[in-house]
Amino acid sequence: MSGRIVIGGCIAQKPYQAGHTWQYLQYLLGFRRLGYEVLFCDRLAGPVSADDRRLGYLRDVFAEAGLDGCWTVALDGGRHAGLDRAAALRFAADADLLLNVMGYCDDPELLAACRRRVFLDTDPGFGQMWRALGLADVFAGHDVHVTIGERIGQPGCSIPTCGLRWVTTPQPVVLDAWPATRPPRGRLRFTSIASWRGAYGPVDYQGHRYGLRVHQLRRFAALPAGSPARFSLALDIHPDERADLELLRGNGWELLAPSAVAATPSAYRAFLQGSGAELMVAKGMYVDSACGWFSERSICYLASGRPVLAQDTGLGGRYPLGRGLLAFSTADEAAAGVEAIMSDHRGHAADARALAEAHFGSDRVLTRLLEQVAA
Repeated sequence: MSGRIVIGGCIAQKPYQAGHTWQYLQYLLGFRRLGYEVLFCDRLAGPVSADDRRLGYLRDVFAEAGLDGCWTVALDGGRHAGLDRAAALRFAADADLLLNVMGYCDDPELLAACRRRVFLDTDPGFGQMWRALGLADVFAGHDVHVTIGERIGQPGCSIPTCGLRWVTTPQPVVLDAWPATRPPRGRLRFTSIASWRGAYGPVDYQGHRYGLRVHQLRRFAALPAGSPARFSLALDIHPDERADLELLRGNGWELLAPSAVAATPSAYRAFLQGSGAELMVAKGMYVDSACGWFSERSICYLASGRPVLAQDTGLGGRYPLGRGLLAFSTADEAAAGVEAIMSDHRGHAADARALAEAHFGSDRVLTRLLEQVAA
């Protein structure tokens, strides 16, 4: 394959949040593996100096990834850092498509320059319910709509389609960038990285409140108590959440600052690969809507040969469960999953990598995605 692809997103806007950064790198590196030239488009509002730490972070990330010259950041007054505006517009006009993650690219001129505008929904449920409730429409102005909520439009999924035709896709992992590594020795440690509340609140839709991760984590707070495994969570939580912090620590959770373990892409990868397995607790929106959401972070664990114990969001029927990837809905099921992984960690680790290769490798996922959005 060959051609050009523009990706709209927000790395400079969220510096030193390397899990978020990796979500974009999988697409940028994955498309480049397929032979495409890529350009990442970001924006920053307000005063931005040449030594701004946000630009420095993006510049360092792209240099380390071998993506020098593949980014532009729109600034106030029509200025750009990285690739200048005229060159960015020429690239967009020549591109096969713009993959606009959550609609972060809102530059009218750049959007108009692209011949095919593809919206990529990585937070399924929120945008659809906002639109159905008349609160916001993040999907307008795009030719194709893609979501990682793989069960949208199917029986049992309560996310409205909003009259749009949704292309569904898993998220990709660049397998060469996430090799299977030898698991650490000693007591098995389940880890994850999460935000307690996130950027916006719950959504009330058709008589049901669709909540956040905080509401789910409380349900499983007692899981580490009495378990032979360790549980470490790099959790973005405000220190004023004293009752919840006491709840988690009192039940045996080791709480880490994400900034201490996941500030750069290499540190993020080292943290995941220094784990024995992942315990993935999802946002209430994903669980209650049964949308089939699956975390890009969990896919990185799988690729690294780390089993994933994932809260069920409608994964059954989408992916093989029980070996390498296990799902749970209740505290008892979560405890049983921990026991199963500990009883045959080596076997589950091998199955985790095999599952990543079979279902989430970027060559496979992105080739299929390009075929779907071109139809």
